[in-house]
This record gives sequence, structure tokens and C-alpha cells, in this order.
Amino acid sequence: MRFENVSILSVTHVDAPNIVTSEDVERRLAPTMERLGMRPDLLRDLSGIMERRFWDSDVPPSEPATEAGRLAIEKAGIEKDSLGILINTSVCRDYLEPSTACLVHGNLGLPSTCMNFDIGNACLGFVNGMDMVGNMIERGQIDYGIVVDAETSELITEKTIERLLDPQTDQITFRSNFASLTLGSGAAAMVLGRADQAPNGHRFLGGINRAATQHSRLCRGNIDHMETDTRGLMIGGMELATGTWREGVGLFGWTPEDFDHFVLHQVSKSHTEGFAGALGLDLNKIFRLYPEFGNIGPAGVPIVLSKLDEAAKLESGHRIALMGIGSGLNCTMAEILW
Repeated sequence: MRFENVSILSVTHVDAPNIVTSEDVERRLAPTMERLGMRPDLLRDLSGIMERRFWDSDVPPSEPATEAGRLAIEKAGIEKDSLGILINTSVCRDYLEPSTACLVHGNLGLPSTCMNFDIGNACLGFVNGMDMVGNMIERGQIDYGIVVDAETSELITEKTIERLLDPQTDQITFRSNFASLTLGSGAAAMVLGRADQAPNGHRFLGGINRAATQHSRLCRGNIDHMETDTRGLMIGGMELATGTWREGVGLFGWTPEDFDHFVLHQVSKSHTEGFAGALGLDLNKIFRLYPEFGNIGPAGVPIVLSKLDEAAKLESGHRIALMGIGSGLNCTMAEILW
């Protein structure tokens, strides 16, 4: 999938306000961890996550998604009536129905001509949303579109702690619930448009998507409960990632040296470093989000891109690789020319 006329006009993020440290989480889990003979600082040391953030308890995903969307429209410098589509890609949603996209669309006061719907694909949803908007722009269906995402992790963290404090919890149960303790909250949005109408935009060149759905049951989650085969997910994910990268090398001539930044969906320290090692990526080109924010699901990739932009680390001509693996398993790799 390669685009000739698609640009990113803006990317923005909103950080959740309430910080919860891994030390805080382990302190609450101390009775179970001591009973099972687990060493202190296990969560911090294995995941590399020092803290994560939560929204206030009464904040639904649509609210920070709306705020991120508002910021993105303002930063893009376009009239909201020119948007042809809004896609929400959040794993977390206000309701099963209506779609969260409907709520954000209404909150932003977008026109009736602006289509809106949710796309769900675990941690790859946002990049898939970019692909969808890019295709519509490339076909001439719309001039501008926006992708939004907001994730909230307080409920699943609280329910997981409650579950693990059960005196019947054993080592297997603790391990299968461990990944739930790494989740964080955050929101992001991106406006894309026609490159020939956006001289100051950043070209979204598209990329490649591959699936390995034989691994579709390695991570199964609901809003308040997730069980993960962490080792199996790592092995299957690395195999899929290396195969996808290999195809990208063949199709597009990619090499690790070509890119100035690798913007990854970041699960943890071991995942990020394992991913970089498998593909031969320079760790110095990877902005680390997980230590302070944890795993923010599909919002993670655009948040990293937005934080790099905010810190003035992106320069004209920089080549940026977007890379992610989502439960399923699915893998996406795409390229931005800044």
C-alpha cells in the first residue's frame, strides 16, 4: 500500500493527569507476591515501566478523544466543516453502541457530511485508521480526515489487582494477568489531507500489513480482564515482525540506516528491545514511551510521534518508520517523510 497524495497535517496528544507508579501497584499486591515468593520490584524490572497514568474515574474515552481531536484540527489550520471522515480506533469505548466515533463527532460539532465510525484492531487500530483515511484521500473521496483514539486503563488495573489478591491466586494466574498491570491511559489524534493542498504537510507514504492469526488466542481481553501468554506472544510477534520487515525490505528497499526515527507500539522494555534486536534497529532512534506511560495500546504510536514533534526532534526530510504488532496477531509497518 503506497500513497502518492496523502499528507499528515497535524498529530496531537493528551496525557492523562493521574500518575500511578509500579511501586504503588506492587505495594497493593504485596500479600500475593510475598505468598508466591516473588521478589520486590518484579513489575518494574521485567517491564521497564516505572509509572502509568489514569484519567479521573468519571472520564469516558470519548472526552479525551474529543480534546485530542480539537487540538489536531486547530493545529492543522483547517475548518472542521472540510473533514470528510472521523475514525475512532480506541480499544476502550464509552458503549458497545453507539460508536465512540459518533460521540466524538457530535462533541466536535462536525458536519453531517462527515462520515464517522469505529475501527477496532487491538494495538494496530490507529495505523489502520490512517490507512483507511489515506485510501479515501488517494481515491479522491475526501480532502481531509481525522483519526482519534483514547485509552483508559484504571478499571482493568483495579479489577486485576482485586483478582490477584484472591488467596486462591497461583503463579500461573499471576503470570497470565501480568500484562494487564502494564497498561496506561492517553489520547491522540491526527488530521490527514491531500498533499497537493498541504504544502507544509508531512507525507504519509503507506506501507505493509501482514497477519498471523494462528496466534489469535495468545492475548484475550475485555474492558476489565485480560489474559496473556506473554512468552508465546513475544515469540509469535517477533516472527511476524521479522517476516513483515523482510517483505518491506524487498518491496520498498528499506534498511535500518534509512530511517531517522522508529516509532513503535511499545508494550514493555523486553518487547521494545527484542523488537529492535530482531530487526537490527538502532535503539537510539527509538523514543521510549513505556517507562513513564506504560502500554497505551493503539494510542501509543501517535503519542510517540506527537511527543517527538512537540520536542522539536522531527526535521524536514526525516524518514520515520511506524511499526506495531497487535493481538491477533497482526503487524503493520509504514513510512512517513517529514
